[in-house]
Amino acid sequence: MIGIAHALGSLLLAAGLVFLGAWSAHAETEVDLALVLAVDVSLSMEPDEQELQRQGFVDAFHSPEVHEAIGRGMLGRIAVTYVEWAGAGYQQVVVPWTVIEHPADSHAFAARLAQTSLHRFGYTSISGAIDFSLKQLRESGVTPVRQVIDISGDGANNQGRVVTEARDEAVAQGVTINGLPLMLKRPDGMWDIDDLDLYFRDCVIGGSGAFMIPVREKQSRCGRSTDCSGRPD
Repeated sequence: MIGIAHALGSLLLAAGLVFLGAWSAHAETEVDLALVLAVDVSLSMEPDEQELQRQGFVDAFHSPEVHEAIGRGMLGRIAVTYVEWAGAGYQQVVVPWTVIEHPADSHAFAARLAQTSLHRFGYTSISGAIDFSLKQLRESGVTPVRQVIDISGDGANNQGRVVTEARDEAVAQGVTINGLPLMLKRPDGMWDIDDLDLYFRDCVIGGSGAFMIPVREKQSRCGRSTDCSGRPD
């Protein structure tokens, strides 16, 4: 089974896997990838799960594998923002858009993320998270080869509009949505569902090269997956 640090690293590494055609732009605002990390902070997330989730992202941005993958891109830089979400009324930018070109940029992003406080709020609106993330992509200030939203969470949409509507609208605008269903505990709450991974597969992810990585255990090293550079191997 795959652990949270490995899965989070894999999401970063594979975020820009599919790219077709040549890319020769070099302006400062052009990047291989614009990536929104949209992270569940609903009350169903236990404090230890939140801490593991946060630390997983911090470790991933400190990872040499991630640094190398970014450097292999056609432009050698990506733009990333870290967003937390819960119910339909709560979405918050935790770390604003940051261009990562050098390992020092990635370390700085990780350090900024590690210094922020953890919060928890009620309900789970994946549709709200997608809509908010799409807005962030529109306002990123960069020109990306690819646009990706990575959604991590431990439950199904239970507030806001239908999640497939939000997903389909984002995909229609050329955005890829990847999924990280957190399946660290047995479903036991009113809003919990079995087979959360199948729910993410059928209702959340979409777009070119979209994929999902279920997390079923807490401990694992951060490993290398594919390529976040915006081009195929």
